[in-house]
Amino acid sequence: MNNPKVNNKPESKPEEENNDDFPGLPKGPKKQKFNFYWIYLILAFVILFVMFWPHNEGKSAQWFDIKDKYVAAHLVDKFVIVKGQGEVEVYLTPDAAAKINQNEKESPFTTNTKTGPQFVMDMTPDQLTANLKQLSEEKKDPTISDIRQDTEQRTDYTPLINWLLPVGLIILVWVFFMRRMGGGAGPGGQLFNIGKSKATLFEKDTKVNVTFKDVAGLEEAKVEIMEIVDFLKNPKKYTDLGGKIPKGALLIGPPGTGKTLLAKAVAGEANVPFFSLSGSDFVEMFVGVGASRVRDLFRQAKEKAPCIIFIDEIDAIGRARGRNLVQGANDERENTLNQLLTEMDGFSTNSGVIILAATNRPDILDSALMRPGRFDRQISIDKPDIAGREAIFKVHLRPVKLGADVDAHKLAVQTPGFAGAEIANVCNEAALIAARKAKTQVEMQDFQDAIDRVIGGLEKKNKIISPEEKKIVGYHEAGHAIVGWFLEHAAPLVKVSIVPRGVAALGYAQYLPKEQYLYTKEQLLDTVCMALGGRVAEDIVFGKISTGAQNDLERITRLAFDMVAMYGMNDKIGNVSYNDPQNEYGFNKPYSEKTAEMIDNEVRSFIASAYTRTKKLLIERKAELYKLADVLLEKEIIYQSDLEELLGKRQWQEKEPEVKPLEQIGDTSPDAGETPKKPEPKKKGEGEKNGEAVQHKHTDGISLEPDLGQDNG
Repeated sequence: MNNPKVNNKPESKPEEENNDDFPGLPKGPKKQKFNFYWIYLILAFVILFVMFWPHNEGKSAQWFDIKDKYVAAHLVDKFVIVKGQGEVEVYLTPDAAAKINQNEKESPFTTNTKTGPQFVMDMTPDQLTANLKQLSEEKKDPTISDIRQDTEQRTDYTPLINWLLPVGLIILVWVFFMRRMGGGAGPGGQLFNIGKSKATLFEKDTKVNVTFKDVAGLEEAKVEIMEIVDFLKNPKKYTDLGGKIPKGALLIGPPGTGKTLLAKAVAGEANVPFFSLSGSDFVEMFVGVGASRVRDLFRQAKEKAPCIIFIDEIDAIGRARGRNLVQGANDERENTLNQLLTEMDGFSTNSGVIILAATNRPDILDSALMRPGRFDRQISIDKPDIAGREAIFKVHLRPVKLGADVDAHKLAVQTPGFAGAEIANVCNEAALIAARKAKTQVEMQDFQDAIDRVIGGLEKKNKIISPEEKKIVGYHEAGHAIVGWFLEHAAPLVKVSIVPRGVAALGYAQYLPKEQYLYTKEQLLDTVCMALGGRVAEDIVFGKISTGAQNDLERITRLAFDMVAMYGMNDKIGNVSYNDPQNEYGFNKPYSEKTAEMIDNEVRSFIASAYTRTKKLLIERKAELYKLADVLLEKEIIYQSDLEELLGKRQWQEKEPEVKPLEQIGDTSPDAGETPKKPEPKKKGEGEKNGEAVQHKHTDGISLEPDLGQDNG
């Protein structure tokens, strides 16, 4: 079989570093962000330097203190008259200065008596001259009047510094606390910027590396989104026919299906300003901040119109109003929502501003937010079908060095129910597994191990279980396999393993369900019987039961309740549905106590009849049960081919899923339009390669299986 064309050479990646908020946007070489606290440190150092650095001031003295002791004794070297300050500095001779150093202990932060001045007097030049003349006459020593007198012009900044330092310290402390209250530095971090929008802006000249070619499996959604982009590029094509650009589009879908990726592609191809933010960015502890940020966001958008605003996880602020059960609670979120509703479609129109939003909880959004005029389009993004999964695999396999046996179609068949994020995880895990084994290429077996890793968890090779527990696990899994093999509507088994996986999983199985959206009562009954197969097998073989069927029982109880109370599949309850997705009844039930008791009885009756049917089947196939369990305990892993050898061909053969080629839409992935090839016939030991990866884990108290009846109908 020809493998689908997959590029084995990794694409050259740009050297620029990706933007954290919006991967795909290069932000160039990483620059060291300046830390504002260095300014505080420098200012503190300057203050300490001015206050405590050693300086020559001299000891304050009066004329009568020094005239006899130093002046008359000829110990004064000179006088320095400081103009403008009314001070006279006294410098002693070196011998006198040294004598003072011996007698007095010098402080490291005060006067340096070695170099002087040793004394400072408050005195004018005339007073100094008069005092020297008077002392010379008293001592009858004319040399006293001849002591040298120098004059210096100085400016004293000490009073100014002493006044500015306290004021500066107060300002620094105030700025520090304001920045802390505002949530740190940066735009919107200060207190006065707290009401500013936190949206990240991507301008026209900003290169975003994600395009519609990187979005696979979302062809219908891409048509609607690309139409908006085309309208921005070529509006005349639509306005000539009287059309108007949609005001908004709401992307709805489960987590990991590619809602945000689609928005990134819009940013990469729209060539208009693109604002990106999360719904939680509007939420703040201060009253009125959310509404202020909404106003600021739309003000910026109007200035750059035409433009696109993308709000991820809009349910953070878009929850339905009036459902707060706590009276008097803060309604800040509702005020933010009211402002958003007004800006999107209020009295003043926002022409040229398109709103894109994403959520996985559309059931809790306010009805006023979802009406036309605000979100004209609601685009559903579901988990991809087999063709979509194949296209997604081709996108994620581009940078991977692949072996010759890797087939994207086989991988798509094995991963039903996988979203795009899970498929990306499988490809990455396969590459890591191959690197761990020192391979030069990623082979198909590495992808098989990666799928097992994603579905069943990490294989616990060092986990030791007792022979009794291993035997219980083996018969439990064999019971599931036998029931699934001999019931028409049950999903046939593809692979069974009793090698421990995950945190507590002791058994792991893969089944091959149909790609379908509606289930009949007979199909759901067979599903319940298959889930009961493990518990019934334990009862038949050992005469006692274990905790391994806990999750099996939880699943069939939920499924049986849905059949009775939601899907109208019970004769006594009738064709009614008590489903309440909007929680309109609150804590009350939409039915009476008598009806509730009737529902409980019918659920128990249905499960009991399914248990009896399953037990009858396993008793009839008791020999096959023992045979399969013995082989499973011996090999630990068996495949579909092993079951065919032991049990014969399954009576109800599953048809190969019909795969239509994905329609080429605009600039989609180059491989998206290729018709998938059918897989090669299975060889012995490779049965799991064509099976779809649906799990059943038998654990000591934990068993995991997909819920086939929860989201159907």
